Amino acid sequence: MPKQAIQHVLIPKHKKLSEKEKKDLLDQYKITINELPSILKSDPALAGMDLQAGDVVKVERNSPTAGKTVFYRGVADE
Repeated sequence: MPKQAIQHVLIPKHKKLSEKEKKDLLDQYKITINELPSILKSDPALAGMDLQAGDVVKVERNSPTAGKTVFYRGVADE
């Protein structure tokens, strides 16, 4: 049975992008995965997610001033 993702009020929502979503994102901004900020595969916020190096994670944070903000991170090995 896979581990459950960590749910805590201080950890923003993390979601793995599908290959199509990943391609669309990189094409939209005309960047490569190496140009995205990285997040380690071992990061506690990613616990329970089936991620490999090269995947892209969408991070949604709630902000009192900006509402919802979205960030993208490329998954990296140790």
